Amino acid sequence: MSTNTAVRIGRPSRRTRNASSRASGGRNELGPALVFILPALIGFVTFFLVPTIRGFYFSMTQYNILSTPKWVGFANFAKIGSDPLFWNALGVTIEYVILNIGFQTVIAILLAVLMQRLTQSTLLRGALLLPWLISNVIAAMVWFWLLDYQIGIVNQFIESTGLNRIAFFGDEFWAIPTIAFVNVWRHMGYTALLVFAGIQTIPKYVYEAAAIDGSSEWSSFWRITLPLLRPVLAMVLVITVTGSFQVFDTVAVTTRGGPVNVTRVFQYYIYQKAFAEGQFGYASALSVILFLILAVMAALQLRLLRAGESDLA
Repeated sequence: MSTNTAVRIGRPSRRTRNASSRASGGRNELGPALVFILPALIGFVTFFLVPTIRGFYFSMTQYNILSTPKWVGFANFAKIGSDPLFWNALGVTIEYVILNIGFQTVIAILLAVLMQRLTQSTLLRGALLLPWLISNVIAAMVWFWLLDYQIGIVNQFIESTGLNRIAFFGDEFWAIPTIAFVNVWRHMGYTALLVFAGIQTIPKYVYEAAAIDGSSEWSSFWRITLPLLRPVLAMVLVITVTGSFQVFDTVAVTTRGGPVNVTRVFQYYIYQKAFAEGQFGYASALSVILFLILAVMAALQLRLLRAGESDLA
């Protein structure tokens, strides 16, 4: 056997050494990575995964805090189908979502375009976030006072113009639009900044080429801005629709489901069943229904809006 052959047999090749070092490096990095992930993982399992599994279990039981859960299978879900208050809550929630998402999305897109075209002020852009930084409860209380029928500033102004006062939170016609308005006011700045961030990703040369071809600002908005914003708008719609279906704070602070159940949204109905009537099993079943509705709607939105694709090629 020659000396060269002996060297090749006795010493690992460079490729083998590199592969071995990469493998050992990967093992060395796994430990620190797990240390950083562990706190978030513990929080996720403790506060999300375990309560979700327990919720699915309780949805198939007859349960209140003072008794042991009694297994009833799908009886709670069968009861939901014939519950008129459930259908009322679902209808009220859908009405609220349509109003909230419709106005919030349109206003957010308008604000984002204005920020892009008219101002570069970081202070002004940051000011749009101020309502979003206020808690839902505080925002609801402030607007509840401003729109109060007797002492509200808004109604005093309306009366000074010669018009009749409006019971914004107490009238069957105005209650849901008013709640939607309060939440549009609070969230439109945050939504506008998300849309604005999407507009920033559109290359300027696209608009320059359109301008050379004689495209107007209005035409460029419809033919360039909106199509290229589709992935961002899909994400925004998933976030806003999911949040709108879970509206609770504003209703709990202002109308408490009234008048005559016209503002009894889904989340507030779940709260009433669980904490006012003690029907935790039935409330859990309602929560499962809400979870399934949101999951299906999110999947449909992402698929129909082709969130993973972009027209910029």
